[in-house]
Amino acid sequence: MTEPSASAEHVDVLIVGAGLSGIDAAYHVTHGLPGKSYAVLEMRDSLGGTWDLFRYPGIRSDSDMHTLGFGWKPWKGTKAIVDGPDILAYLKEAAAENGIDQHIRYHHKLVHAEFSTEDARWTVTVERTDTGETTQLTSSFLWSTSGYYRYDEGFTPEFAGVDDYEGQLIHPQHWPEDLDYQDKRVVVIGSGATAVTLIPALANFGAGHVTMLQRTPTYIISQPTYDKVSAEMYKRLPDKLAQKLVRTRYLTSRIAFYEFCQARPKESRALLRKLLERQLPDDVSFDEHFKPPYDPWDQRLCAVPGGDLFKALRQHSVDIVTDHIDRFTPKGILLKSGQELEADIIITATGLNLQIFGGATLGVDGQVVKPADTMAYKGLMLSDIPNFAFIIGYTNASWTLKADLVCEYVVKLIQRMDETGTRTVVPRRDPSVTEEPFLDFEAGYVMRSIDSLPKQGSEFPWRLKMNYFKDILVFRKPVEDKALEFTA
Repeated sequence: MTEPSASAEHVDVLIVGAGLSGIDAAYHVTHGLPGKSYAVLEMRDSLGGTWDLFRYPGIRSDSDMHTLGFGWKPWKGTKAIVDGPDILAYLKEAAAENGIDQHIRYHHKLVHAEFSTEDARWTVTVERTDTGETTQLTSSFLWSTSGYYRYDEGFTPEFAGVDDYEGQLIHPQHWPEDLDYQDKRVVVIGSGATAVTLIPALANFGAGHVTMLQRTPTYIISQPTYDKVSAEMYKRLPDKLAQKLVRTRYLTSRIAFYEFCQARPKESRALLRKLLERQLPDDVSFDEHFKPPYDPWDQRLCAVPGGDLFKALRQHSVDIVTDHIDRFTPKGILLKSGQELEADIIITATGLNLQIFGGATLGVDGQVVKPADTMAYKGLMLSDIPNFAFIIGYTNASWTLKADLVCEYVVKLIQRMDETGTRTVVPRRDPSVTEEPFLDFEAGYVMRSIDSLPKQGSEFPWRLKMNYFKDILVFRKPVEDKALEFTA
């Protein structure tokens, strides 16, 4: 069991991660718990998380900014689908406006956190990523806002012959600032959100030719870059009313389309085909390159603003190859079909590696806790781990929608503890509730790591809803629940 040093600093709430979720959590602590001290630990040298880490050309969100933006800081820009640098600027502005940036401790990586039931306190071991020094903090409540993927490495499959390749091999998560792709032949392996973002950007910014090499097609839908309806609302209505209506419009349309896809997969397949076929050139086969073997929203749909990928296909600056890789060659990639794709640069947009809680370990009273042995309560706390919360956003809508709800709930939970004079709160499992996978989502990065994630339960409040409107009813109720154990 970790014992705190006598000089260990204490804060009431310790937030781990200064990305979108961490800034959201810090705002709610600042305004909902004004008497509480807090700190934000960030392992990197800048805030912003994903939006500071990824630097590849064209980086953007495929969620609209009206719902990706915080509920407490409405997005007022004219673009709905926004580039990464603009999202990062928005996050920095939000942190500065609320004094959150003064609470962030950069180069602080959480290594281990140990809870003492007797003391009702977390002892946290932190590694300085700039100096290697190890320090300690204590806190009454620990809040993980670091997302669920590894920041130090992306996922790259093992490719036969990769050492034979004489060109440049790049993973988008570690994009070299000085990469020269002008007039070069580029092959991008992958068909997910990163690939469909990167490919048209490379073509537009000067690559000689770009090939999208995919093993399996992905559902792709075009979205307008600019939203004329929302622009008119802002022009004609008072700001607060316009902001509310615009956000509600995006919320409703996104969730309604998801529910439609889940309820009527055959009809949604037909609709997506109709929308996409009319954007393809005659020489690109829909059935070969854009017909996934799964139903819509079994994996996340990829959005392309302004149909930029399809424009590049029509201009023939981009082509698509659907095949399996046999091996790398000195000049490129040999496919199972026997075709060889020659490339000066190969980019492996092959996904992410998941890592729960930033790789930190947790313990309670001297016993190490494995997240996979726990069950998630309302998707924000873990069974038998006291005074602990985390944020994992929606997979079918903007991440921030769930983050906002979790933040409101955690503040109410701490307020209730203060009101009742209790020092600990912990979810206790119901033995009759059976275990299910935490994320009911077939994306490769989820399936590779599903066994290391917490479980969800078969019944409420242990089952995730993945629906913002249903979650509102859950998170905005009083926090008292038979599954929660409060202790003085």
